[in-house]
Formats: sequence, C-alpha cells, structure tokens
Amino acid sequence: MLTLTQDSVSLGRTASDWRDALDQAGQSLCEAGLAEDGYRQALFDRESQSSTFLGNGIAIPHGTPDSRQFVKKTGVRVLQFPDGVTWHDGAHVTLVITIAAQSDEHLDILRALTHVLDRDGVADQLSRAGNAEEVINLLSRSPAPPTKLDEETLMVGVPARDRLELATAAAARLRQLGCADEMFVTDILDQTPVSLGQKLWLVRSRHGVKQPALGFATPQPALNETAGVFCLAELGDGHVSLMERLIGLLEDGKGEELARVSPQQILARLSGESSDAETAKVRVRNAHGLHARPAKQLVQVAREQALDIKVRLMEGEQPAVSATSLTKVIGLGARRGQMLVFSAQGQGASAALEAMVNAVRDGLGEVVTPLDDTAAARPSRNKTKYTQVEPPAADTALVAVSASPGMAIAPLFVMRLPDFKYEEYASDQAGERARLETAIGQAHHQLETLIDQAPGGEVAEILSMHEEMVQDPELKEAAFEAISEGLSAEAGWWKAIDTSARAQEALADRLLAERAADLRDVGRRVLGILCGAEMPQPPEHPYILVMEDVGPSDVAQLDTSKVKGLLTAKGGATSHSAILARALGIPAVVGAGDTVLALKSGIEMILDGERGRVIPEPSQERRDRAELSIKEREQRVKEAFDARFEDATTQDGHRIEVCANLGNTAHAADAVERGAEGVGLLRTEFVFMAHPDAPDLETQISEYSEAFDALGTTRPLVARTLDVGGDKPLDYWPVPQEDNPFLGLRGIRLALTKPDILETQIRALLMAAGDRPLRIMFPMVKDVAEFHAAKAIVDRVREDVQASDVQVGVMIEIPSCALLAPSLAPHVDFFSIGTNDLTQYTLAIDRGHSQLSSQADGLHPAVLRLIKMTVDAAHAEGRWVGVCGELASDAQAVPVLVGLGVDELSVAARQVALVKSRVRELTLADSKTLANQMLALPTSTAVRDALEAL
Repeated sequence: MLTLTQDSVSLGRTASDWRDALDQAGQSLCEAGLAEDGYRQALFDRESQSSTFLGNGIAIPHGTPDSRQFVKKTGVRVLQFPDGVTWHDGAHVTLVITIAAQSDEHLDILRALTHVLDRDGVADQLSRAGNAEEVINLLSRSPAPPTKLDEETLMVGVPARDRLELATAAAARLRQLGCADEMFVTDILDQTPVSLGQKLWLVRSRHGVKQPALGFATPQPALNETAGVFCLAELGDGHVSLMERLIGLLEDGKGEELARVSPQQILARLSGESSDAETAKVRVRNAHGLHARPAKQLVQVAREQALDIKVRLMEGEQPAVSATSLTKVIGLGARRGQMLVFSAQGQGASAALEAMVNAVRDGLGEVVTPLDDTAAARPSRNKTKYTQVEPPAADTALVAVSASPGMAIAPLFVMRLPDFKYEEYASDQAGERARLETAIGQAHHQLETLIDQAPGGEVAEILSMHEEMVQDPELKEAAFEAISEGLSAEAGWWKAIDTSARAQEALADRLLAERAADLRDVGRRVLGILCGAEMPQPPEHPYILVMEDVGPSDVAQLDTSKVKGLLTAKGGATSHSAILARALGIPAVVGAGDTVLALKSGIEMILDGERGRVIPEPSQERRDRAELSIKEREQRVKEAFDARFEDATTQDGHRIEVCANLGNTAHAADAVERGAEGVGLLRTEFVFMAHPDAPDLETQISEYSEAFDALGTTRPLVARTLDVGGDKPLDYWPVPQEDNPFLGLRGIRLALTKPDILETQIRALLMAAGDRPLRIMFPMVKDVAEFHAAKAIVDRVREDVQASDVQVGVMIEIPSCALLAPSLAPHVDFFSIGTNDLTQYTLAIDRGHSQLSSQADGLHPAVLRLIKMTVDAAHAEGRWVGVCGELASDAQAVPVLVGLGVDELSVAARQVALVKSRVRELTLADSKTLANQMLALPTSTAVRDALEAL
C-alpha cells in the first residue's frame, strides 16, 4: 500500500481547466523523480478511456498499463485545488491524487479511499485544509480489525437441550477458531441469552476476545421458542458491522427460518439478502478485477434497472452492498476469478439480474479472457484422448523435467483413468445426498488408512491436507446445492470440485495452481466410490509407472519395492507428486507431454531422474550402459552412507563443508543423522505458512530451537529470513496482483514493508540460538542498499539480545547482486548462492515452465560466470561462499563448483552423503582446470556434454 508523506501534498493550486490540472499532476510526478515525461500524456490517454473522478471532489488519475515503461518509481502526489476544477465529465474536483504505479498499487489506494468518499462533508474539509498533515489525516484511516463471520462460525443442528447449551456451543466454536479464549467462554456461561424476537437470542462479551466475530448455533431437534442463538465477540468497534448485519436480518422479519436453512443461506441472510430475493452468480473475468473503470460500468448497468440490486463476494465476509454505489462496488475489492452474488426482489428481478450477469461476462467495457477451461479435467470425459498422439520413437531420448534423482530400467505400466460413467441428473434429492455423504465418509476412511501407512513425513502431511479437503463443509454444501437443482450426486460433487479448483487456478500463482490438482485428486477419489470405478491393477513384477499426473494419494499407495520410477505427462518439479517421489526416494521425470501416454504397457524404458530424460525401448548397448550406471550408483550410495560422518575433503587436502537444506525444523535431527555438518538453508517461511496469523515471538523461538537443539553446539544454522510474496503468498499478508510475481514484491522487498514482522523473526532467531552458531541470510537482495536496510534491524535487535556467534549474509539469486558482489562483500559475512532463482533470472526461463524448464540449467556458462564473480569478490574480502540451490547436489556440477572456489554445498538431506563422497573423489587442482574449461563453453548443453565425456 502506498503511503502519503508531507512532501507528497501540494496545497493552494489553481488551474484554468481540467487539462491544466491534469498536466500539473503529471508534472509533479516528473519533478519528484517518479516518472518520465511520457507519463504525462499517459494520464490524458487514461482519461480518454473513462473519467477517473471518484466522488466527493476527488479524482485519481493514473497512466495506462502500457505506460508503465515511463514509471521510474512507484509513488503518489496529491494536489489541492481549493477553488475547484470542472472535470471533463462535469464533476467538481478539488483534490487530484495522481499515481505513478509500476504494477497495480493504484487499486489499493482506490479501495482505501472508499471510506473518504462515503463521508459527508469531507470534500469541503479537503478543499479548505491549510496544511499537508490535515489532508493526510483526512485521507488516511486506521484499518478496522478483521471480523469473522463465515460458515466456520455457524453451527447448524447442534444437539442442545436449551438455549444456554446453544450459546456455549457457539462460544466454544469461536474459541476453537482463535477468535477468543477461555475467559470469553466462561463469561458467556454466566449469561442468560437475551431475546431478539423471531425466536432468535443473543449473548455477547468483550472478555478474552482476540478478533471480533459472530457465531450462531441452531438446535436439532427443534426447541420451543428457539430458532437459534447468536454469540457476539466484541473488540473495539470491530463488532459494530456485525451488529448492523444482525439488525438487518431482523428487519426482514423471518428469523425463524434460520433453523431450517443451510449455512450458506444463513450467510446470505446476514449479508443483507432478503429471504424473498432472487440471486444470480457470476465470476469476474477482468484481469485486474473490479477496478474503477469496470466498476463504473457495472454501476451504470445497475442504475438502468428498475429494481434495487445488491452485490456481494461469495468468498468474503463482507455484507451485500448496493450495486448502484461506485464506492461500495470498488470497496468489494473483487479480483479475477472471484464470484459475485447479485440479489434483487420484486417483479422483473430475474431480468434485472440477468442483465447484471451478462454485463460482467461481457467484461464491463474491457476485453476479457475466459477463465481456464478445465472441462478436460472432468474424469467422465477422459475416454479417447490417449490414442490421439504418436508415442515417442524407440531408443530415442525424450527430455523432460527432473523431479527426483536416480535411474531405473523396467517395463512400463501405463495407468489411465477409468471412465467414470454416471447420469447427470437425478430426481431423488434426499437419496443422492445420502449417497454422497456415504462416499465422502468412505473416502475419509481411506485417507485415514493411507496416513497411518504413510512411509514419510511429507506423505502424511499432504495426505492430511487431502483429509481436510474431503471434509470441507463448503465443498459438500456446494454439491448439495447442485443436487437440489436436479443434478446427481456424481455430477453435483464434481461441479463443486471443479468450480473450487478453477477459482484457485484463476486467483493464484503457478504453485497454487498445481495445488488445485490435489483438489481434483480428492474429487476423483469420491467420484470413484460413487461410480464403483476401480483403478487398473499394477503388475506383480517391478515397473515404471506412467500417468497423466500422479496424485499424492496415488504416490502414497505405491509399493516402492515394485515401482522403480515415475513418469508423468503433466506436472512440474514443485508439484506434490514430485515432492513425494523425492521423499520416497523414487526416481521421477515429470512434464514429458501427452506422447508418453501413448506408450504401450510392457515395453522397457530407461528413466534417468537426475538428467530428466527417458528412453523407451532402448537398444542393448544403451541398456548395458544404464545397468552399469545403476550398479555403480547403488554401490556408491552404500559406500557414501557408510562414510557419511567423514569430512568432505578433496584428495589434495581441500575441505568443503556439506550441509542440509531444510523446509522444516522437525527434519534437523534426520539431517544430522545423514551426515550434515549443519543447515545451509532453513526456509523459515514454513513457520509463517503454518499459522492463520503472523506467528508471535514465542512460537518462532520454539520452532527454531528444535533445529538448534538437533544441531548441537558446533554445527551452524543458516536461516533465510521470511521469503514470501509473489509465488508464495500468505493469506494474512496480501500482496496486490502482479503481472509477474517472480519479479515483484517478494523476499526482502516484502519483508521490509513490515519491519516489525522481520524484527520479531530476527529476535526469535537470536534468542533461540543463544551461544550456538547462527547465520542470518536475506533473500532477493538486489544491491547493498537493501542489505543495509535489513542489516540495521539485526544490529538494533543485537543491542537487546546477546548471541555470541552470529553472521549476516545475503542470498545471491538476482543477477544484479552477483554483478555487484564486489560492493557487497566488504559489508557481509558470507554469500549463499541460490542457483534455482539465479538460473531462471539469468536465462529468463521460468523453472516451472511446462516447455522450457528443462533448459533452465544451472550449468549454463552465464550462471557459472556469475558464481565465479561472486566467489572472487567474497574471497578478496575473506568471506565464505555457499551454494544452496539444486545445482549443489548435481553430480556433474559438484567438481565445477569446487573448482570455482565454493566453500560450502547445501543439499537435500538425502543427498548429503553422496555429495560428500563426490568431493572426496576430486582434487582441487583438477577441479579448477575443469571449471575454467566450462566457463569457456557457449551453452549448457556443451557443458553437460563435456562433463559427460570425462
């Protein structure tokens, strides 16, 4: 969110007309160094599309998306015109807030201004303000604490004998959700519910409240004079909006009906929708959601209708607002993929709602692209597509994405999804609901059994997520709603699954889109039970499994004594199936394309999980070489593990430290047992992603201490500070939608916007470390200025917290940081090179791209040159350099990295022993010669070929 300073405000301006005012606004951006002169014309181009007047005397001009090339730095300037300016649409403007935005920050400012636009008299106050501080105060607001009112706070059908038991149940639910503590529940127990009329009752308390919330419990069976009990958790003024929604519900006069309707319908009533209202739903398709221009179009359509139309977000907790209010519609903050719910009542409601829905579908004046079509993901449509492509040629290498290391030779078992045949419609709604309930229960039991049998921590964690998904009340309620519209249990269930998955794919980044596959995996499990469809049975002999995409529950059921390798047509190295394959130690190649699905079961294949390639029907010569490689690797693995606690020292006496990369402190003890000499990368975001709110100091100390305790007193721990944003969002730390999140607000850039959270994390790390070796590393640093900004926080905390062995460094993953390593080295204690991101930024290839990811090779000479520059700069200042990306565990890359002068290699815990063993095979002198030879080659292919020929 952009913030205002006194330098941002210019008072007492005059203008001959709106063009003059707009030109002054553009000039102010240029004078402030925020934009180049070309941005001034972009402001006029934007006004030609539609007026940026919002209301209450405020206009908010900004450039078009094409004009971002003229933006030097994101910023805002406020110009006051006390006498007013007549805007080109006839509006009277006294305040111009002009923005130079490198992405879509203006949307946040626009939404934040909605509170100003709703206040009477604020336009006059802004026009008469005598100083900048007064303007800033009028435009600013302290955000109200978020309120909690959703299906989680609603309890339908509680087996209660009286109103007090209902009140207790509702209070206990709010405690379970973290909205209140035991003091709140105790206070509610001492109360007598107060009648609201219409057989509704209320209890309320301020004691022990952490978040304002409204709970509601209805009885089953029905109680005399009690349709339900509301439980209100009060905090500041945050509960006022909840009370307003409750009062609005009572005004409808049909409170008794709440005991007989679904949680979703209860929420609709509390959102201001009348029980007599008709509703219509439509998903937003606009790339940037309902920002000013499409919102204005929507409001105009609403004003053309003869009825009052309300609109709300299905996914949010906000009440329905008038669709004729521009500020209210903008305030919804609707993003692409989110569902709008329109409501209206009276004659002509259906036609009015249809007009609103059609307007949204047509794009509201913008060219829109359809949301991702996932019809092909519907299991019942998977009938013949496998036979429509030619299989890969025999004895020819097919390159895809390496997902899990190792090599295998075995016959193929090509597993195709069965046809889930079912009727689309059914008349017995009660019977279909019962069938679905039974199937969900069976699926839940299956997942419980799989969790009990799961061979690894990651497997159990992901299956537990599936277990939560299959019990999701929203999914079941959506399926029930579809059944009530006449669909069968199968069709209703898949509609709910597909709708939810599509919404997730539309709103999120690549990583979260891959998680939507987990949702469909859960959906297919229930669908298979409903249809009585059974998956093909694998052979009794060892085999390589080939599938379109392997779901986590598929991986969990694999007999690892028979499955020698995994090959998928879809997926990436970050998908859950790839994560689980690595956890189980199964070689895997993913993203090979649909051609592999045309292969015949039974033919032999060589699968090379380290190089990301497969060879169907190999020649005897290839097969012999592969068998030799497998035998050599098996022997090497055994010998390496036996020597895992020995140092990684080259034959000429040069020692390389080998550490482990960890995504969770719980795995630190296992890493030590596997020979790790420390933790070279602790991805601390796991602590933040595991909690609904930012974890407090005590929580973080407890988590980090687990790793320090496992490492002992001498092994170092390199902790990367919070690295979220972009491709790894946090629900409680929203980031505006970005065209390219990998180049946006993430890593240290994002952390510095909330220095209090970063300071708490650093304090927790220092307190957990005590006198044990701690290395703090900042991610996504682009230059020395960002490092100093973050380092200042460490220095400030170290004045309070005494920790005896602390170093502070940066993660080299942006090319500018590598190029500027000489200017950084005097200030840091160490560098750690994240080759995954460094490679994708250097080569401009998304490492998760379905077609290009195999070309994102860290052994590209350009990447190697950046590594050498970093090492040379660090060693000139006596600093050490580590490599913590995937390249560190690449057997071909290890001698090159040693030759480039890298001091530490940090790899997955399973790879520690093998990397140590590989280092012991080398000499430093030969490695330096080899590295120099590789630097002189033109491509990564040439480097790989040269290394393979050794």
